[in-house]
Amino acid sequence: MESKSSLSMPSRRTVLKGIGAGLAASALGAPMIARAQSAGTIKVGFITPATGPLALFGETDGWALEKIKEQLKGGLDTAAGHFNVEFLIRDSQSDPNKSAEVAGDLILNEGVHLLLPASTTDTVSPAADQAELNECPCISTGAPWQAIIFPRGGKDKPFKWTYHFFWGLDEALNTYVGLWNTLESNRKVGMLFPQNADGETWGNMDYGLPAPTKKAGFEIVVPGFFQPRTNDFSAQISAFKQANCDIIGGIAYPADLKTFVNQCAQQGYKPKAITVAAALLFASGVEAMGSLGEGMSSEVWWTPAFPFKSTLTGQVSRDLTDQWEAEKKKQWTQPLGYSHAILEVAIDVLKRSKNPLDRAANLEAVVATNMQTLIGPVNFAKGPHQNVATSPIFGGQWVKGDKWPYDLKIVDNTVNKLFQPERKIVPLPWRTA
Repeated sequence: MESKSSLSMPSRRTVLKGIGAGLAASALGAPMIARAQSAGTIKVGFITPATGPLALFGETDGWALEKIKEQLKGGLDTAAGHFNVEFLIRDSQSDPNKSAEVAGDLILNEGVHLLLPASTTDTVSPAADQAELNECPCISTGAPWQAIIFPRGGKDKPFKWTYHFFWGLDEALNTYVGLWNTLESNRKVGMLFPQNADGETWGNMDYGLPAPTKKAGFEIVVPGFFQPRTNDFSAQISAFKQANCDIIGGIAYPADLKTFVNQCAQQGYKPKAITVAAALLFASGVEAMGSLGEGMSSEVWWTPAFPFKSTLTGQVSRDLTDQWEAEKKKQWTQPLGYSHAILEVAIDVLKRSKNPLDRAANLEAVVATNMQTLIGPVNFAKGPHQNVATSPIFGGQWVKGDKWPYDLKIVDNTVNKLFQPERKIVPLPWRTA
């Protein structure tokens, strides 16, 4: 059976043809030897937002999968013998309903032995629900873990089949505070939140950004939430100016942040730091602000500075970055490290499984996961929740780049001490030329 995919993926027939042509690796990292007798074919479902409004988050998934498929073209040695591995990749189209639909099809009709939904809550949660309902082991990443666990009813009753690795919202919020603590300021923070689900979460006075900010001794100013796609931030800017806020923190999407920053410059309001989630994840969002993008700050999922080595290819993050940029002619993006890491975890699970063709055996291996990946350690035994492993998060600042207009540098390691910052945060330069 050929792999059915809307993305550009070589079919299983093509892979098998390549295997039959001569030599193949019997396992990852093993020397080239004669093809081993296969004990069967492991099917792995991979769901990503390849199209739609969230496609930037899944942009690196297909590319990373192609690289690992090359590693596996000769099959995989496991604790139960030698197996072929077939990946069935599906596009969630950035639609929760579509994600649930393709997940159900992969589990019930394609008979996958392991499911990997990646990149964004809208892709992960509906697919994970299908995995839990239909008893298929599932490993996911690419969204704060509370957003995947709590809305699905997992806060008080742990799940059996679905496991997630990523940092938590609490860690992101504490990263913002840690970043601001390293900046000389009057410790007054203006909060910028949209009137939507993201704004309600980040702006919640009990568990959102205001809580750790006040706890750290900062004074906060929270004017009315703004309507997404607004063209007028005068009310918010006036409140921030009147309170003399040196820092702005919150969440916004690129178009709204661009409007806000431009109006700050026009109205003579120049805070020392603007630290915003979502809008500053990708370099394109920073570049959209032109010269005003320099010095913007946010949380950091992953950058080329991460020192950890891949268990699949032996590459460090800089190697993977260079390979992506050379082949795609595009700047690296933060999800790239996670696109690779989720495949590391999946292959590690299959190699340890007592029977990779048995979902229960694969689940047992998932639960026992304790490994180092390209993005850092993944250990489900030490998570803040039974179904969670937390991953590193840092504070970062966008600075002028050499190869690209802007590059993201790690400037704070308050939450994770795994390695030192690359530089110190500096105040926004407010260049308008």
